[in-house]
Amino acid sequence: MVTFFDPGQMTARLDLEAPQLLPDGQGGGTVTWEVVASLWARIEPVSFVVAEQAAAETGRITHRIWLAHRPEIAAGRRLRKGARIFTIKLVRDPDETARYLVCQCEEEAR
Repeated sequence: MVTFFDPGQMTARLDLEAPQLLPDGQGGGTVTWEVVASLWARIEPVSFVVAEQAAAETGRITHRIWLAHRPEIAAGRRLRKGARIFTIKLVRDPDETARYLVCQCEEEAR
């Protein structure tokens, strides 16, 4: 499949964050997030689901985020735009040319 993408549509500035485990000295640890890179991206909302849990409404919003190809972009990392956090669930190269990546992300509820 040939995919045409205009890089001029990458207007969102995001920070790519990687998890870091800080040991607590007792065999456990705390996960913190370290900024690996700042990059330009295009964010496309894909879907939302509203559900009820314990008499409260909760929701899940998914996004498709286009980025320039970078080897450090991987599932399990996250993207941040200000207070908004997008957990990367899946990464794919849409036309297998190593020019762009498309990340399927889930936005964390705040």
